[in-house]
Amino acid sequence: MADHNFDLVILGSGSGGYAAALRGAQLGMSVALIERDKLGGTCLHRGCIPTKALLHSAEVADVTREAGSYGVNATFQSIDMTAVNKYRDSIIEKLYKGLTGLVASKNITFVTGEGHMTGPKTMTVNGENYTGKNVVLATGSNTRTLGIEITGRVITSDQALQMDFVPNRVAILGGGVIGVEFASIWRSFGAEVVIIEGLDRLVPNEDPAMSKVLERAYKKRGIEFKLGNRFKTVSQDDNGVTVELENGEQISAELLLVAVGRGPNATGFGFEEQGVAMDRGFVPTNDRLQTNLPGVYAVGDIVPGLQLAHRGFMHGIFVAEEIAGLKPLRIDEWGIPRVTYCEPEIASVGLTEAQAREKFGTDSVSIYEYNLAGNGKSNILGTAGVVKLVRQNNGPVVGFHMIGSRAGEQVGEAQLIVNWEATPEDVAPHLHAHPTMNEAIGEAHMALAGKPLHAHA
Repeated sequence: MADHNFDLVILGSGSGGYAAALRGAQLGMSVALIERDKLGGTCLHRGCIPTKALLHSAEVADVTREAGSYGVNATFQSIDMTAVNKYRDSIIEKLYKGLTGLVASKNITFVTGEGHMTGPKTMTVNGENYTGKNVVLATGSNTRTLGIEITGRVITSDQALQMDFVPNRVAILGGGVIGVEFASIWRSFGAEVVIIEGLDRLVPNEDPAMSKVLERAYKKRGIEFKLGNRFKTVSQDDNGVTVELENGEQISAELLLVAVGRGPNATGFGFEEQGVAMDRGFVPTNDRLQTNLPGVYAVGDIVPGLQLAHRGFMHGIFVAEEIAGLKPLRIDEWGIPRVTYCEPEIASVGLTEAQAREKFGTDSVSIYEYNLAGNGKSNILGTAGVVKLVRQNNGPVVGFHMIGSRAGEQVGEAQLIVNWEATPEDVAPHLHAHPTMNEAIGEAHMALAGKPLHAHA
């Protein structure tokens, strides 16, 4: 059995793993990056990128249907799923090729195969040992299923991304990020859609103001949703799937998408056997992303917290810099931007109104909602929505929440405002380009600073 020694050995080449590898190599380390599937992980191959490609096809379908209202003579005929999937795969392939070339150009040994932790700092792959001065666990997440058997007409996002037809009617279990994104795609493609969410609103992790606008938009789009009722049983036959809710209501569909979130993929790799502390399948770390074992770090979805690709990137960069002794700034979980790419999109960073009132005191927080009805570009795009700001009285903006077409593209400025602890008075003098959707951010801050321009305050 051959032994290979490195400064850094990483198990998993998704967002967290490859970011750690690239930054580690950049800082002069010898790196081994171990992957049983394809470089890029879930995000590139079965997650963010393919889903957003489908969402763009969905947007084109909607714009084509509405072309006449913009004075463009075009008719919507049908969705060609073979061509949609070809477009999606071309995007993935281009990014995959670029990433592969990037990794190959650095001092990174890419190891293909199933890796197992066989020593405190050793991974064994195909009978070869890879030992690092430091080790990063970056094995990502799996689709949760709540014990529902995934077979036949009951699918997860993995199967949903590979479909070569548009179903007539789909039921979606879960009204969180994955559920509302697929609801958006299928509705734009022409399917009837019903979402089943056990809690009392869609996107329950977002500020309730976002849920309210999304529910209104989905009603308008003809997307059904059943809220505040958990599922009891799921059954299927050759004709379809039936979901029975706890209140006895039955929902029938051609397919059921189980979209109840993702869980950590950290068992079966030998972590526990080598003494890594685990908690309900996750790998807990300190605020420097170190596990209970010295020199062993964990990043991305296996670390309790937000399961986002860019959080994985941040973790990977942080750990490489920590190992290099650069003492990087600790990552604030609440400073990480969050985007839900349904139509309309939701973008948020920081605390919801309820979280802010709980943290700072009910009377220590002010909010302002700016309606996109007053924004020129939003009217041009034909989108409804709001920007909601949460601030500490006489202090910084601690929460930003926006819903509307393309809202995700606005989250960059919001992230700077919240993370740099800007007050509305700091932001207000920076006039935003007109007419842009970005302008809505400026208007909201001007209003909260007591000098509204195109808004009633």
